[in-house]
Amino acid sequence: MPNSAQLKSVQSPAERRRDHEVPARVAASVLAGFNRHYGLFRYNAQQAKRCFEAADWHGIRKLARERIEYYDKRVQEAVTTLEATFEVQQLQDNIWQAVKRHYIGLLSDHRQPELAETFFNSVSTKILHRTYFHNDFIFVRPGVATDYLDSQPTSYRVFYPTEFSATSFTDVLKKLLIEVGFSCPFEDIDRDLEYVSRGLIEAFDPQYQPAGDFQVQVLRGLFFRNKGAYLIGRLINDSEVTGIAIPVLMNAKGHLYLDTVLIGPERIETLFNFSRAYFMVDMEVPSAYVRFLSTLMPAKPDSELYTMLGLHKQGKTLFYRDLLQHLKHSHDQFNLAPGIKGLVMLVFTLPSFPYVFKVIREKRRKDMTREFIKGRYQLVKLHDRVGRMADTWEYSDVPFPKDRIHPDLLKELQDTANTSFVIEGDNLVIKHLYIERRMIPLNIRIEQVALEEKSDLMREYGDAIKQMVAANIFPGDMLYKNFGVTRTGRVVFYDYDEVQYLTDCNFRKIPEPRTPEDEMSSEPWYNVGPNDVFPEEFASFLLGKPELRTAFMKTHPELLDYQYWQAKQKNIRAGHLDDVFPYPTHLRFSALYPQLDNPT
Repeated sequence: MPNSAQLKSVQSPAERRRDHEVPARVAASVLAGFNRHYGLFRYNAQQAKRCFEAADWHGIRKLARERIEYYDKRVQEAVTTLEATFEVQQLQDNIWQAVKRHYIGLLSDHRQPELAETFFNSVSTKILHRTYFHNDFIFVRPGVATDYLDSQPTSYRVFYPTEFSATSFTDVLKKLLIEVGFSCPFEDIDRDLEYVSRGLIEAFDPQYQPAGDFQVQVLRGLFFRNKGAYLIGRLINDSEVTGIAIPVLMNAKGHLYLDTVLIGPERIETLFNFSRAYFMVDMEVPSAYVRFLSTLMPAKPDSELYTMLGLHKQGKTLFYRDLLQHLKHSHDQFNLAPGIKGLVMLVFTLPSFPYVFKVIREKRRKDMTREFIKGRYQLVKLHDRVGRMADTWEYSDVPFPKDRIHPDLLKELQDTANTSFVIEGDNLVIKHLYIERRMIPLNIRIEQVALEEKSDLMREYGDAIKQMVAANIFPGDMLYKNFGVTRTGRVVFYDYDEVQYLTDCNFRKIPEPRTPEDEMSSEPWYNVGPNDVFPEEFASFLLGKPELRTAFMKTHPELLDYQYWQAKQKNIRAGHLDDVFPYPTHLRFSALYPQLDNPT
């Protein structure tokens, strides 16, 4: 391409006028595409409130699935419009640089500038070659600040309790619920307000005293997911911030009740865990919500908060910026992840960075096509992960500094994924990969801990399987190596090569052997279909060690019974959705105050 100086020397007045007008029009066209996307995104959250009030749980799940696909559709629409209107493939470098400058100008009063910048990147990278993926042409760094940006009315409500007492909290909560404006009645609002107020009082030291700045702040947007709506807020006292979350559920009669109050970062983080489905919340200024949530969960990076709000593309953008920044300030090498090597995925990590990177191997089972594997990961992303399946960010053409790649990792890439990367200058560019939070593989963790913790892990392992079953997911390969243990001790599934819907499986009992020879045979004496599963076989490859078998059989013996699995299939086919709570059941008011009247 000629440079800008050469262009000016040969351009006619009409061409110079075109070069002045085109960047502004291209920028306006891209922003119009983004505004359409975000309008639909907000409408989705508004529809979630309607579905919640109508107890349309399947409708909420449908909205959650559809919303994940909104972004890519709007990006492709924007690209198609640009190609048809402006022949953007032919635009010179100076035009593209001017497009970015005009775009920044359009964002000066925008309410979602950071999201609009990411949308610009998504559109531009579908048109430009990756040699243009730097800050002259796209937003490698943000161009518009979101500090102090907020809406009108503001993103959160503020209440001023007159004292630290149950009566004062009850008054505040009544005002809050009136402003939220649910269209369906509460079962017993006075009872629930007493529970919440009692829970707040009991969570603090008896000597706790309100200071001059004592206040309750609650985000205006309700957080919807599955069968729950959540009020998210914080207490401010003498500049100390304490996060609170109140789940609102519905009983069988269509009446609402407050299920518990969650207090502090550890409890609230469980709601925003990466192994759960994304929230639906109507936000005019998402950066204000992220800023608020960051005060409740200081350890959570903004990339994960944006992702959990359903803005996963923004999460990807921020994660990649974090990775680039980390690489500048670290010196360790990417190397193969510890544990048993996967047959389908090559997994590597950077020890100083808490994530793993997964590349599809070329050498794998013939029926495991690349498209099939990508489909399994997309299935999990679109599905309710019930806190038991790790979410992933999916990337294309990611450059890694070649000198940061350990020789063993490079050899493994060359031997088993040679067409998945290219060397460009000082970078090794991986064409397609998945990134997820790093966990300790369950098989390794089991060997590291004492007998009592082994029992805890086996209980967690069985709970993970049961909760996936409740969401109509069968993990397929249930070996311990396919599960990870989080820093809080939670067991999470992360290998999706053989995942499938539970209702697609055929759970059977192993037929009785016909003869002694059948019983001694190494081959089955019965027909086995492609989707047949024999739960009693799980014991032979999972429970070989006596201490693991004892622990498993104490809490989850039904998982070895084909009738358990068939009953779960029957419930799902009947349209029943099990309750899977993103907090311990012992924190529910029905467990805390069983002597009092509780929701039914």
